[in-house]
Amino acid sequence: MKQSSAIGVFDSGVGGLSVLRELRVALPLESFIYVADSAHIPYGEKSRQYIEARARAIAGFMLQRGVKALVVACNTATAAAVAPLRSAFQVPIIGMEPGVKPAAQLSRSGVVGVLATPGTLASGKFAALLQRHAGAAQVIVQGCPGLVEQIERGDIDGLHTRALVQRYVEPLLERGADTLVLGCTHYPFVAKLIRDAAGPAVKLVETGAAVARELKRRLIAEHLLTAQPAPGVEDFWTSGDPRSVAPVVAMLWTRAVEVRRLPE
Repeated sequence: MKQSSAIGVFDSGVGGLSVLRELRVALPLESFIYVADSAHIPYGEKSRQYIEARARAIAGFMLQRGVKALVVACNTATAAAVAPLRSAFQVPIIGMEPGVKPAAQLSRSGVVGVLATPGTLASGKFAALLQRHAGAAQVIVQGCPGLVEQIERGDIDGLHTRALVQRYVEPLLERGADTLVLGCTHYPFVAKLIRDAAGPAVKLVETGAAVARELKRRLIAEHLLTAQPAPGVEDFWTSGDPRSVAPVVAMLWTRAVEVRRLPE
């Protein structure tokens, strides 16, 4: 591995861009390869074996391109595949987990709501997370079918997206949640809608910045921080149709980008 090598980041689609933007802030001189596995979205309704196979394929592609670290910018993929990826590959691999611990610490009512995909909520990794970090807090979970797909279409403020957010947030508020965990990397892109639905007194917790801090710590510990003086660049790929994915990436990344098709 070379200090000048890029860092690989992948998600089931464009949601991991919310993590990539935090990585870019924390590590402005690093370069990144981002893969949106758009042809296989959503991960939240796929089997663990299916997600693991996709994660291995994408990790293999990135390692062929010489990445020095890998960020699994997807809660569902982390739950299904981060352990086998770490067993199979030698580079530092950073995963995601919903921010239950900070949410439990922030909550005044003692009731925390978690918005996530069905795959994340059904995973053993999530159950273990609750056991470790929920403490005395009551944690209420809410699956959000259809919300990822809306964001993948670039619909982050339309009427149907607003209706979905309202439908998923209301039951958590009715049960007393005063802190909401955004347990999917897509959801920060509809954080404004979630705030509108929840009201100003409810706190939102996302974990992209924490992942960026952990990646930086690992790079420093393993002497892998780049020595390049120039700002890093991003290289975008998708398993889907770049013609439909690129406009959504450009909208969420807030500038025009080239998106290339992932080799089969």
